Amino acid sequence: MSVLLYEVENGVAYLTMNRPEARNALSTEMRDELRQRFEQVSSDDEVRCVVLRGAGTHFMAGGDVKSFAETADMSPEARRVYFTNRIHLLHPIMYLMRSLRKPILASVQGAAAGAGVSIAMCCDLVMAAEDAFFSLAYSGIGCSPDGSSTYQLPRIVGVKKAMEMALLGDRFNAREAADMGMINWVVPSDELQSQTRKMAERLAQGPTHAYGNTKRLILQSLNTSMETQLQAEAESFGDCTATDDWVEGVTAFKEKRKPHFTGK
Repeated sequence: MSVLLYEVENGVAYLTMNRPEARNALSTEMRDELRQRFEQVSSDDEVRCVVLRGAGTHFMAGGDVKSFAETADMSPEARRVYFTNRIHLLHPIMYLMRSLRKPILASVQGAAAGAGVSIAMCCDLVMAAEDAFFSLAYSGIGCSPDGSSTYQLPRIVGVKKAMEMALLGDRFNAREAADMGMINWVVPSDELQSQTRKMAERLAQGPTHAYGNTKRLILQSLNTSMETQLQAEAESFGDCTATDDWVEGVTAFKEKRKPHFTGK
């Protein structure tokens, strides 16, 4: 059975991490399949939104620590080289998620720990069940965070809170995550699937090209000057006006009706 399930419905690609017996811990096989699927959806015009979720009762409980333990007999230097290279292989997924010109919605239930937090934070939007919980957890195995969490979290929750989360590794619930700005919506657990689908299909019916430009503008603003950003906004706005969706949008506004976007 595949460790990553894939299906497309109503313009939404559903990526389901499928190792429920291990709380969807990130294996090397799952890592490789995530990269391949994000590459696929990037070039598939039928896909206009991506949902990332976990099978069973959890989102992702981080890396596969049981497999980590198998390296305990290696020399310290051999472990250093092995894990440095292994972590580098995770990076293309983060780059693909941040550069994907389509919105990615994380649907979180149960545990999002370690790399599960990192991957959720790489998504553009996050919806969580009210009983979901989050923990960086790395300090519990004597390690520092990976998967871009030390880049994402200080920008989302601030340096002091990111330090607390990383150093202590404490668990915090969905409401606390929402209060910190880590997630967008907290919904009743029995409504997570339906509310995720509703939001994903809304995004899939939106102006896909404009969404891609907006995503790029917001993310690049964290590392650019105001002058550079204003120039980028002007160029992006002009670029959007060359699309069919822009014509449909302004026509629908003039005709006082709801626009029907096609993503073109």
